[in-house]
Amino acid sequence: MVDITDQNFAEEVLKSEVPVLVDFWAEWCMPCRIVGPIVEELAGDYSGKLKVGKLNVDQNGQTASSFGIMSIPTIMIFKNGQPVKQMIGAQSKENFKKEIDAVLG
Repeated sequence: MVDITDQNFAEEVLKSEVPVLVDFWAEWCMPCRIVGPIVEELAGDYSGKLKVGKLNVDQNGQTASSFGIMSIPTIMIFKNGQPVKQMIGAQSKENFKKEIDAVLG
């Protein structure tokens, strides 16, 4: 799991050779705390096929605002430097997997 920041976003996400799942979250957000362990499991499940990272919106507001993040948790999947999927709110692991599998083809 990668700690994504305003400073390393371009390198870790936009220039990544593999699709990247970014969890936009904050410490104080209860639904984010529910999603956090699921995101960690997904990182293991998709190891080698999908890069998984977390971006704290309180510490990295520039990136969050540039993608119009209004609600957290927001999970975005980037492919070839472009956002291709966005999921807002706490969801089941099965739902995240369905969306990831659709992106990975």
